Amino acid sequence: MFIMKTKTVTKLFNKVCLFSLALISFTSIAQEEEEKKWFDNFSVNGSVDGYFRYNFGAQNDNSTAPTTSFANQSGFALGMANVILGYEGEKVGFVADLVYGQRGTDATFNSGVFDAAGNRTGDATANIINQLYAYWNVTEKFKLTFGNFNTYLGYEVISPTGNFNYSTSYMFSYGPFSHTGLKADFAINDNWSAMVAVMNPTDYTENNPFDTYIFGAQIGYSADNGSAYLNFRYGNEGEPGQVGPTFQADLTTGWDLAEKFYLGVNATYLTTEDQGDADASGFYGVALYPQFKVAEKFTLGLRGEYFAEFEDGAGALVTDADGDGSVIAATLTGSYDIGNLTLKPELRLDSTSEDTFPDNDGDPKKSLSSFVLGAIYKF
Repeated sequence: MFIMKTKTVTKLFNKVCLFSLALISFTSIAQEEEEKKWFDNFSVNGSVDGYFRYNFGAQNDNSTAPTTSFANQSGFALGMANVILGYEGEKVGFVADLVYGQRGTDATFNSGVFDAAGNRTGDATANIINQLYAYWNVTEKFKLTFGNFNTYLGYEVISPTGNFNYSTSYMFSYGPFSHTGLKADFAINDNWSAMVAVMNPTDYTENNPFDTYIFGAQIGYSADNGSAYLNFRYGNEGEPGQVGPTFQADLTTGWDLAEKFYLGVNATYLTTEDQGDADASGFYGVALYPQFKVAEKFTLGLRGEYFAEFEDGAGALVTDADGDGSVIAATLTGSYDIGNLTLKPELRLDSTSEDTFPDNDGDPKKSLSSFVLGAIYKF
């Protein structure tokens, strides 16, 4: 009798324990589901940056600088404050990328509403908007994006957190910055991808004043040690009959060649047809980006770029009588991390085919040496 009672009590105890564990597990899951709020899929990140720039053997004023974007002011100067708000749902989401400051204003120079003649009809209200788009993951391999997004062409980007060098290249500075339109991304398999897009004329991010459109395309390959993207855009960038169609082909690639050595490459070619009898105008260039990790927190990198324009197709350089000009620019940059802060000291030498940069006496010469110290905080 005693043994039977013991077995009965033991079975009852086991059932009580199992029921209690199940109840606790169910309660925990319910609490987790209840505690998960609608705003849990939101994210906030961004950066702030500033820099110091000094010319060697040349005047230190804002008129003497490489004719590239952003880091071209003398002395101590401000970059921008960048705040990126995002929502990532299971199928849909959005990105609101806001910028404020000199770098942001330069990057969004064509923001605002324009008339058919290309004249701004109001304030540049969108100068604080770097990107503003919504997306829909239609399937695991098909994604639609609608709105204003940074360009898919080129090696460098607007945000200083996405570039190794603090100053920017000629190819980046005279290529597109941003687009507004609709693009479709396709994941072909684990390595290959493709993209097609229809967009407003380049950098007209708030409206389309010309009733013309740009078509874009990309084919990409990615692996564990790097990636390569072949990019295209074609279309009329202005009023039909006044500006001919523009075509650009661009290759961007980068690979980890060793544990501490990385090599990036960017090559581009752009041409715009003339509406009269003149030759087409445009530019082309190539840049190498070797980087070597010297220590855990310090990396040394070089950007070596050759850039040329023909028929004054970029307006970047002083050109000869035929409208041709070229530049070789070498930029040596160090990148040192201190927590979320990155310091980037760099030496840059620009050497042009024509006399371009004034020296201390104001006489033009073919080269300019400069020093830049950038400071970037990322959060």
